[in-house]
Amino acid sequence: MLYIGVDLGTSSVKLVLMDETGKIHGTVSREYPLYFPQPGWSEQKPEDWYAQAVEGLKELFKDVDKSQVAGISFGGQMHGLVILDENDEVIRPAILWNDGRTQKQVDYLNGEIGKETLSKYTANIAFAGFTAPKILWIKENEPENFGKIKKIMLPKDYLAYKLSGTFCTDYSDASGMLLLDVQNRKWSKEMCDICGITEDMLPQLFESFEKVGTLKAELAAELGLSENVVIAAGAGDNAAAAVGTGTVGNNKCNISLGTSGTIFMSADSFAVDSNNALHSFDHADGHFHLMGCMLSAASCNKWWMDEILKTKDYADEQKGIEKLGENHVFFLPYLMGERSPWNNPNARATFTGITMDTTREDMTQAVLEGVAFATRDMYEVAKSIGVAPSRTMICGGGAKSPLWRKMIANILNVEVDVPVCEEGPGMGGAMLAMVACGAYKSVEDAAAAIVKVDKTEKPDPELVAKYEDRYQQFKTIYPALAETFDKII
Repeated sequence: MLYIGVDLGTSSVKLVLMDETGKIHGTVSREYPLYFPQPGWSEQKPEDWYAQAVEGLKELFKDVDKSQVAGISFGGQMHGLVILDENDEVIRPAILWNDGRTQKQVDYLNGEIGKETLSKYTANIAFAGFTAPKILWIKENEPENFGKIKKIMLPKDYLAYKLSGTFCTDYSDASGMLLLDVQNRKWSKEMCDICGITEDMLPQLFESFEKVGTLKAELAAELGLSENVVIAAGAGDNAAAAVGTGTVGNNKCNISLGTSGTIFMSADSFAVDSNNALHSFDHADGHFHLMGCMLSAASCNKWWMDEILKTKDYADEQKGIEKLGENHVFFLPYLMGERSPWNNPNARATFTGITMDTTREDMTQAVLEGVAFATRDMYEVAKSIGVAPSRTMICGGGAKSPLWRKMIANILNVEVDVPVCEEGPGMGGAMLAMVACGAYKSVEDAAAAIVKVDKTEKPDPELVAKYEDRYQQFKTIYPALAETFDKII
């Protein structure tokens, strides 16, 4: 049978068609506009997501036996606010995860409601990208729209609703709304009251791998599919991508070196650090995960190569880097401020330790190491609460660099596995659909059968020791500059 994973991203919707062995039978990508009504604002029209998803499905099925399609599920951009009225019409464009208009509401939640209270209710504190601050913004700035709200949902859940007619979400994606009691897997009445909404405005909660319904009859006819095609709840993009790399079950890890960087650690039991430096979310496998997110990862190297060195030959610039663990130059990778573990939008990137004998290679090495050291910062927070995976998967554009993988392995002192196939949230979505259809009993079973390791980078004890000394130096730099960053913005 065949299964579809829908990766609803910020720039495009990507569809992956897989069978239960993990073989890819087709991929399609369809773009849609992104709107910036004011500086720092970021919006999209949910109607565009649906229109392009449907067109993408039609394209995906061109040379496929449609009778073999059994299920559809999702991996979607998180935190976006989609609101519908009593007629199921979209009230206004969705406010996205990277929209920065809610700082006043974030300050209210973290300051007046209080971080400890928020953590008690949701296991997390407020960030500008989260959904609850956006609801408060609508309430304060667009009261007429706020009064029309009958349904509140996340981006991928709009697609699930349009495909199946079921008003639903999953626990992993709901965890990023600041409306979910993560530990107890239920909506927080207290947070609903704070936001001035009622629980019936929020979707029914499902596990990511659960069936929420089947394809609507009229849509099935349009696509030439069976009405029995299963629609599964799906997951937030990071959780879905983790499924696609086999980061499920207890004490597993995935590091993503994309434009932003994440370290994602799955666990059987709930955990939250005392400073909420990491997000504590429910996972798509039915358990929990910790996630740290740095706002600039591979984008640091892209900035250094494209804007400063004026080159596109990234690999050539890394050829001369040989003395690992001995670099006297350090780089703080905070080009866009920082989320984990500092939660400081005023943080900035810096080079430290430059001398007259500093070379071009030293600077390039420092950029790569800075991202790895910052990843170690997040890993150390997890270790402090007993989550310490000894190996990790790695994905994203930066993971294509053997040198960067070697740095990660030795700076974190973990084995670094590269997957054979990397199709991101779409692959994870397809795997969730398989579980919903009964092709596998659990997400863990699906991952064990489908996800394979291509190669592994193992840490070298001598290099680990050298990098340990360097990391101890690196971690003193941000605290020494934190007050300065606040003054120079």
